[in-house]
Amino acid sequence: MALRGVSVLELAGLAPAPFCGMVLADFGAQVVRVDRPRVRVDPSTLARGKRSLVVDLKQPRGAAVLRRLCARADVVLEPFRHGVMEKLQLGPEILQRENPKLIYARLSGFGQSGRFSRVAGHDINYLALSGVLSKIGRSGENPYAPLNLLADFAGGGLICALGIMLALFERTHSGRGQVIDASMVEGTAYLGSFLWKSLGLWSQPRGQNLLDGGAPFYATYRTADGGFMAVGAIEPQFYELLIKGLGLKPDELPHQMSTTDWPEMKKKFADVFAKKTKAEWCQIFDGTDACVTPVLTFEEVTHHGHNQDRGSFITDREQGVIPRPAPLLSNTPAIPSSKRDPFVGEHTEEVLQEFGFSEEEINQLKSDKIIESNKPRANL
Repeated sequence: MALRGVSVLELAGLAPAPFCGMVLADFGAQVVRVDRPRVRVDPSTLARGKRSLVVDLKQPRGAAVLRRLCARADVVLEPFRHGVMEKLQLGPEILQRENPKLIYARLSGFGQSGRFSRVAGHDINYLALSGVLSKIGRSGENPYAPLNLLADFAGGGLICALGIMLALFERTHSGRGQVIDASMVEGTAYLGSFLWKSLGLWSQPRGQNLLDGGAPFYATYRTADGGFMAVGAIEPQFYELLIKGLGLKPDELPHQMSTTDWPEMKKKFADVFAKKTKAEWCQIFDGTDACVTPVLTFEEVTHHGHNQDRGSFITDREQGVIPRPAPLLSNTPAIPSSKRDPFVGEHTEEVLQEFGFSEEEINQLKSDKIIESNKPRANL
């Protein structure tokens, strides 16, 4: 796979960093999650393809263990607020002095500098500070966050993975690692570059513009059986096919871009969609360029013909249903692990041995409660 041979140490965290580590693992990196002691369950649920090592970083000897691991690793990924790693004597100045090739990825909500760098936050806070949240929501209602996807996973985990890829590529020229300051606020704002460069599209209040739910031809509609259809017929030729599929007469309708008529048109479209089931609308629109598609539930996605054609979702005995890692590379595609997620501390001894720790050192660290090893019990 593309990242075969790349060694990554991921310090345990929630959501963005585990996702970043999982992406790297899916594409072949050897990812070791460094877990905290006295934790029995991984709360991230994004451990596919990783191994788990438990070490107490709050103890000086535990921090020394991680420094020794980082001396032989390619990437260390940490999800803490500014100053936490420095307090543990594990900041980039120390680790890169011992391993100049180390790529030190810092994934945080507000970044490593600025007045908010040391305060707590979650996806909705980062989304708010990026400016993007102000554009999301229905007319006359409060802004709302689209789950915790934009800041945590897109502006955070995925942007950080991109930064790691760029740093790995640059290292092939310079031979040196670098520090990646991945701020979820800035990552989300960067994702929103189109919004900043197309302000004319957002001149009306939130929820009354072309692409934010204001247009009747860019919205979702409930069907007779309680399902939903998504409509994105922006271009005139696609809009014409939408009107045809709905059974409406173009000469009896206002012009597509008559914004004053949009609210009434949305009501008309809603009335029409409510007369047929989702399956019936699929029969009408599938294979056309009307840009009308069913809103699939998690239970439906694996059964949709297009997704089956491409193998877009994988059903695995251990992992259940998972989206196939994207993008699809022709020569070195990702091969997600089919193994169960690791138990916390399952690979502590194995990893330490690989990084040059002797059996005597490992036993002493266990005895002194610097590390924990939690191997699964064999089935009787």
